[in-house]
Amino acid sequence: MSDRIRSCMIFVVLVVLSIGFVSSGTAAENNYSKAEKEMLEQWVADHLSTELTPFFSFQYDNQASDAFLKDWQLLFDKAKAGNNISKYILTFKDPKTGLVIHCSADVYADFPAVEWVLEFENTGTSNTPVLENIQAADLQLFNDRNEFVLHHALGSNHGENDFAPLKNELKPHSELVLAPKGGRSSDETALPFFNLQAGDRGVMAAVGWTGQWQSVFSRKDEKGVEFSAGMEKTHLVLYPGECIRTPRILLLFWQGDDRMRGHNLFRQFVLAHHTPQLEGKPYTGPLACNGGAFMFEEFTLATEHNMIALAERYQQFGLQAEYWWIDAGWYGSMDFQKGTWHQNVGNWYIRKEHFPNGLKPVADAVEEMGLKFILWFEPERVYKGTWVDTEHPEWVIKRNPDDSNGIFNLGIREARQWMTDLISTLIEENGVDLYRQDFNIRPLDYWRSLDAPDRQGMTEIRHIEGLYAFWDELLERHPGLVIDNCASGGRRLDLEMISRSVALWRSDYNYTEPTGRQNHTYGLSFYFPQHGTGSTVQDMYVARSTYSASMVTGWNLYENNFPQDKARFIYDEYKKIRPNFEGDFFPLTEYSTRHDRWMAYQFHQKEDGTGMVLVFRRPRCNDIEHSISLQGLEDDSDYELCYENNGAICTKSGRELKNGIEIRILDNPGSQLITYKRMNK
Repeated sequence: MSDRIRSCMIFVVLVVLSIGFVSSGTAAENNYSKAEKEMLEQWVADHLSTELTPFFSFQYDNQASDAFLKDWQLLFDKAKAGNNISKYILTFKDPKTGLVIHCSADVYADFPAVEWVLEFENTGTSNTPVLENIQAADLQLFNDRNEFVLHHALGSNHGENDFAPLKNELKPHSELVLAPKGGRSSDETALPFFNLQAGDRGVMAAVGWTGQWQSVFSRKDEKGVEFSAGMEKTHLVLYPGECIRTPRILLLFWQGDDRMRGHNLFRQFVLAHHTPQLEGKPYTGPLACNGGAFMFEEFTLATEHNMIALAERYQQFGLQAEYWWIDAGWYGSMDFQKGTWHQNVGNWYIRKEHFPNGLKPVADAVEEMGLKFILWFEPERVYKGTWVDTEHPEWVIKRNPDDSNGIFNLGIREARQWMTDLISTLIEENGVDLYRQDFNIRPLDYWRSLDAPDRQGMTEIRHIEGLYAFWDELLERHPGLVIDNCASGGRRLDLEMISRSVALWRSDYNYTEPTGRQNHTYGLSFYFPQHGTGSTVQDMYVARSTYSASMVTGWNLYENNFPQDKARFIYDEYKKIRPNFEGDFFPLTEYSTRHDRWMAYQFHQKEDGTGMVLVFRRPRCNDIEHSISLQGLEDDSDYELCYENNGAICTKSGRELKNGIEIRILDNPGSQLITYKRMNK
């Protein structure tokens, strides 16, 4: 390595250390330990000081990057970033072809975390040689001899086991390859969040890419674990002036006796830095209600009259939600393709038969009731024969001429700008407060059908870049707007998406079946707090099974003998306990999809010592008692527990609660909600 490059790299480290660590102050001390701080510092020093060993890789003109990158020009530029973030940029330039790599990285002062994204730019006057196998991360996470366990999760596949927690012991000379299915980032096979545990320490890793990513964890020998992550397939040339970005990579280091230390540190990091902010606070919630009483082919029977009337009925019954939700079916025409909701996707005009005055009268009416307005869209999918399909076929990707569905190509700048203007106008004119975007199609085959042999991956890259630009512009145009991310449920959950949006409908699994809903809360809560689901019946066991950071009730308030008192109780109880979902998460039983088991989990606010425990005796479970041990408590502090089923109160020490308490549930199925607060410090 040249003296110039080494000096530049050492300068990078000094800047990062001085900005990122020295200025960390109390916030950093509260969020992570000295040992975790040292792990982050060591990672920075190892990768940015003595040797130029980049934490990414690629092949260029049939050569591996580690063979030539040390000979490229290296420049450094630093930028001041707020919110306890130090930003620095490494720029590598190939003097022969003009290819430039910009590596923009953030080092956090309030958490032991670092994240980065790469851009590849052709500054030359001719096409580059082929770039392929671009890995935004390619590095060794540990270099010692240890037992390594990878904790990860399934994605969503409309199943009872959506987001099921998984673990793999990584043995020497083994490899584990993880990727989603079909081009949506958390579709079916994998969720792009991981916890690599090495005894009493570990690292959380996350991938931010709303397309077809791939991560590989491997052990080439007896020592350490190699980690790589990037798009599943890249093989492309860049034209003069072209620039592409890679997936975003995040690492967060932890140390402790329990791997939940890593998960909970990550949850709090996500709340602080990767959750949409509203009025200066992380946005969590809401409690929403909708016109489920009129659901037939989704909301195709919704009208101005019945939406306002049902919202008023919620008010009359004393059910005060925060949002009124209209889902798929308000657009297009009842005459087009038999009026079904999915066959009108691409007809983005309001259904005049049902909303002759537009949707603004509904938004205005519910606003007077103290409700904000949620409206569903699916702009990335286009059904054949719709307005978008016939007027702008050049913007629609189809695998063949007979395809019923197409993908609206957000990678075309003109198309993206047109869609941005269209959706922005609908938001403005109809008083939309929360923009709900769905995506009910696997896009990967569509993207790849457009790629030439020397441009494989380009359509996907441009579409994902366009999606982020589309959302970012909507958020800029409409201050205070919240975006809901849905894709046949929770099939596009990744670091980039959770930074811009919330997930109010995490799975399309059976709307009322409670075991799956418990499992979904259990599995997703390892990684981030903000997710929600629906509650469609007024039963306490089912309702508590759906409790999460947000909830929507699609109740039929016109049914005979609607249980108003129980419905109000559910609303009141949910509002009372909802803040706890932002706390630390602890699973208190093993994960299981079996209906003859108990399930229990805890959410704990360590700052003030409050929290809650949800316990479920499932329908085929014969045992009426089960022992649980609460976590995260202070041994020498006393805690007042309230058993919410009957209001019984008792006081126990943190040590007693950690040693275990017996829960007795006679109902089958049945539930128990326990809330608690610390009595002394």
